[in-house]
Amino acid sequence: MTDITVQNFEAELINASMEQPVLLDIWAPWCGPCKQLTPVLEKLETAYAGRFKLGKLNADEQPDIAGQLSQMFGVRSIPFCVLFKDGQPVDGFVGALPEAQIREFLDKHVPSEEEAAAEDEIEEAQALLAEGDTDSALERLQEAVAIDPGNDATRYDYLRALLMSGRVAEARRAFDPVADKATNKLIFDARLSAVGLWLAACERAAEARPAQELAASIAANKRDFAARYELAQTHFAAQRFTEAMDELLEIIMRDKSWNDELARRTYVAILELMTKPAPKPAATAAAAKGTLEIAGKALVTSADPVVDQYRRKLSMALF
Repeated sequence: MTDITVQNFEAELINASMEQPVLLDIWAPWCGPCKQLTPVLEKLETAYAGRFKLGKLNADEQPDIAGQLSQMFGVRSIPFCVLFKDGQPVDGFVGALPEAQIREFLDKHVPSEEEAAAEDEIEEAQALLAEGDTDSALERLQEAVAIDPGNDATRYDYLRALLMSGRVAEARRAFDPVADKATNKLIFDARLSAVGLWLAACERAAEARPAQELAASIAANKRDFAARYELAQTHFAAQRFTEAMDELLEIIMRDKSWNDELARRTYVAILELMTKPAPKPAATAAAAKGTLEIAGKALVTSADPVVDQYRRKLSMALF
């Protein structure tokens, strides 16, 4: 539990909520229901074992923060609890609710034990990948998928890492349980679709004709789309992503609907694989002296110029 003040609200509330949800309890010493609620919240913080952090804010001592949040949610009474996530106030409740109702509230926003364990594995895996320890990173990601098999984002990270390392057979085993999500329009997942097309390219690359033979076929017939797509797949499998998109673009410009738009879908898949995840919102300090800014703002980062360039090329070819 942390006491939130004007001096530390950015570090202990806004920034801290980037890493884990923070439940802010707005209270006052004279408030009877507040005294009933406090031990329940402290008990839950312990029970949830680090899956959320509890902050307390004395409304009498910190009226600026309490007033802004009360106005934001249209609340005029305390105790008033606000849940912060990714730098933003996302939900809240009023009054000394029973423990069971508070658990229901928390469970809407706080990761489950399985999800939290998987997130820890993913963080360790990312650090290991940055250090170049691919084998250990893949072990962590495999464990994360085993802990939380329904987390498609985790499975995507695992599949991507496997294919980056050339472990095609392992990727096939990890992909098969979610293969429907790559094709079924009702449960479609763009990232799983992208990694599925990459996996298919890797599996077919071993049987592809030599590049010189494919180039000769294309030179003899610019509309030999089968040969051009085969060449694109060999580039795709070898992680020569821009070369693959160049070949796919030639198909798209000549026949957008070829083979159920396979060239376009593969081009989009490569862009998906090349696109870095969006950063979390960045917390900001006060906009001006004497003014509190509770909500964080999105961090503006420079885009990947190569991805942007190939997005423009696709747009021009399609429209």
